Amino acid sequence: MQVPVYKPTGEIVDMIEISDHVFDVPFNEAVVHQAVVRQRANARQGTASTKTRGEVTGSTRKLYRQKGTGYARAGSAKSPLRRGGGIMFGPKPRSYHQSMPKKMRQLALRCALSAKARDGELAVLESLTFEEPKSKQMARILEALNIDSTALVVTSEAKENVVKSARNLPGIETRPADLLNVVDVLSKKMLLMEVAAVRRAEQLWGAKSSEEGE
Repeated sequence: MQVPVYKPTGEIVDMIEISDHVFDVPFNEAVVHQAVVRQRANARQGTASTKTRGEVTGSTRKLYRQKGTGYARAGSAKSPLRRGGGIMFGPKPRSYHQSMPKKMRQLALRCALSAKARDGELAVLESLTFEEPKSKQMARILEALNIDSTALVVTSEAKENVVKSARNLPGIETRPADLLNVVDVLSKKMLLMEVAAVRRAEQLWGAKSSEEGE
């Protein structure tokens, strides 16, 4: 597959060949769904906690005698039926961790990248380098590329000035190629990648990489 390479000013300067193994993979909905559910589940802290009637502070004495009052029978004030009492079947700290085979995770990411390429939502930039953080400069680049929606900017490596230039722009996030994940790719309308980031992605998840993992 060939895609155009843009300058920061929006002009096409080259056409490059990108790997079909990474950017032209049939969409596997089941694998992508599992990868998204797994990533979101693993992001949960699992620290929610409530107290049972045995953990609530208070007296365990019987509130009033069993018979003769006209009221329903009652034990301690810590009963879940009473205000301030314990919680029935409430959450306790737990792990939400889900595992997924490495090859399936890689396939899900390739499916997401391929979907962006097929739908015309992938833009390849010659290079993205700022001498100092400049949000206006980043906004001008996005405008030149006709990106007026949410976007994920992918660089070949962590670039502090790029991150600082994009973090104040609503709907714009940055990631180094090594940290690409399915949720980030699918949650943004556009995917903007440096040429070096494309090559890094091909190196990480290309055909040669998959063969080495076997």
